[in-house]
Amino acid sequence: MPQPLTFENKNVLVTGGAGFIGSFLCEALLKAGHRVICADNLATGETKNIETLLQNQNFRFIRLDVNQPFDLESFAELASFKIPFQGIQEIYHFACPTSIKNFDQFKIQTLLSNSLGNYHVLELAKKYRARILLSSSSVVYGTRKDKSGLVGEEELGVVDQLTPRACYDEGKRFSETMFETYRQVHSLEIRIARIFRTFGPRMPLFDGQLIPDFVINALDGKDLVMYGGRGFRTSLCYINDVIDGIMRIMAAPEYAGPVNLGSDVDLSLEDVATKIIAMTSSTSKIVEGENFVFLSELALPRIERAKELGWFPLVRLEDGLRQTIEYMKANKILLTNL
Repeated sequence: MPQPLTFENKNVLVTGGAGFIGSFLCEALLKAGHRVICADNLATGETKNIETLLQNQNFRFIRLDVNQPFDLESFAELASFKIPFQGIQEIYHFACPTSIKNFDQFKIQTLLSNSLGNYHVLELAKKYRARILLSSSSVVYGTRKDKSGLVGEEELGVVDQLTPRACYDEGKRFSETMFETYRQVHSLEIRIARIFRTFGPRMPLFDGQLIPDFVINALDGKDLVMYGGRGFRTSLCYINDVIDGIMRIMAAPEYAGPVNLGSDVDLSLEDVATKIIAMTSSTSKIVEGENFVFLSELALPRIERAKELGWFPLVRLEDGLRQTIEYMKANKILLTNL
């Protein structure tokens, strides 16, 4: 069997690359010396997230909906990447709408992204024999099952496939099934990252994402709204740590199954809101708000498998919040106008 060609600088595709996590991933891949194709239909992604990358000769943005058939070799702007000769070496598949307040608006797109979109991207990986990573989610485990809330990758999730948010929850489970089936049938090199709640700069504002809205409202002296209720608990992992984990999972020489990525520290969201008020010297008050379907109290990750890859969340909550606050302060006028 012929050995695949190796290239010093890889061609890497990031679907959903203009989103919160995707844009940081594109940035990190460029720093690692790769040529990066960022594909996004901008349903919930933002071009402002990748503005600083557009002048980089090793970066290309293409507006693309993975739910529709596509051929990367047909894009003239990718000619310098020599895809017909070099192909694609890695694919990071992050294309799936993520909106808390506007979840209902994207239900059909979410359903298709977790099925038809997967198919198109997996077929692309098969064509180029690319290693492909799925951005999965902690939602595959369902709700917390015991007091600790901790779940390991070997534990089976239980998800009601008929709930109002099932297109995402069951969709992510089915996405994992699709990737695993392509591994079994086509010997595709797959990786699955189960990403837990992540925070940092570039999170969408006024979408129920909690942390960015807490910061903006604290800076303005407005109420901090607890959409999940005052008793809401969660884990929070800073974006830089999550990106490091994603790249380690992709680089792992062997596939040992899905890998949890996130903080295993259980936090009271009210305590986090209180920290933000203190860190911004705000006079804001904490109040309860409505419950959104897409906002739920999820499990906490056991991260032993990630530790075997040399990964551990290094950024302290306070440091991550400080960097997020500084970003929000610096970009407040632009962000609030958007």
